[in-house]
Amino acid sequence: MLRRVAATRYVVPLREGGSLPAVMEADDGAAYVVKFRGAGQGPRALIAEVVVGELARGLGLPVPELAIVAVDAAIGRNEPDPEIRALVVGSAGDNAGLAFLSGAINLDPAATRDLAAQDPALLARIVALDAFAQNMDRTAKNPNLLWCHGKLWLIDHGAALYWQHDWDGSLDGVGSPFALIARHVLLPHASSITAEAAWLHAGLGDPAIAAAVAAVPDDWWIAPPGLVPADLRDAFAARLRARRDASAIYLEEAEGARARAV
Repeated sequence: MLRRVAATRYVVPLREGGSLPAVMEADDGAAYVVKFRGAGQGPRALIAEVVVGELARGLGLPVPELAIVAVDAAIGRNEPDPEIRALVVGSAGDNAGLAFLSGAINLDPAATRDLAAQDPALLARIVALDAFAQNMDRTAKNPNLLWCHGKLWLIDHGAALYWQHDWDGSLDGVGSPFALIARHVLLPHASSITAEAAWLHAGLGDPAIAAAVAAVPDDWWIAPPGLVPADLRDAFAARLRARRDASAIYLEEAEGARARAV
């Protein structure tokens, strides 16, 4: 399970993101980039953040530590900006936090060629995970990659698993290709994507999927009619397992896109 901390101070908004995340200090003395449940995409974006982030970490990919950040509405009431005040007050309760990487800079897409010279398999593995998670938000325009202390870091997975925003709990479409992978910023410089199939399957075992889904707080689950949150959690894990098992479809699609991009 993720560590739980309580926010103690709102530090600064990060206006690069449309959902207006913020740096907040917590009672463990650390700073976190907090994604708020009251933002436009609601708790489903936080579910994607936690599930994909934890699966990535389990696969050995570099993701800042995730934590559940409890926010008291009182923290937001003194904020002079009405947009920030409404967001923080409306997000009272559990929110998603990523450990703040001091000194981090956004990765320049032009630097991906240099990364490929060092570790093209790492780039391929990131592409493979994003194809599995149907992450539409790792493009040259918005890479969601940071460079910090000589290391690449993956951030911001809230746009992944987009199927959950209009989902009835079924497995329909679980094996669909993911054409948007052709826009992936790392694709032109990655090594073979299909060569990472065994790595992906090994890291996305049933226990890893169950643990990532279990890390989501109960009150983030918004069950469709006929399901309760516990049912939705089980159906969510089942869909991720089925998506993993259909990997030949989307990894081959990514490999074809890579061949066209190089």
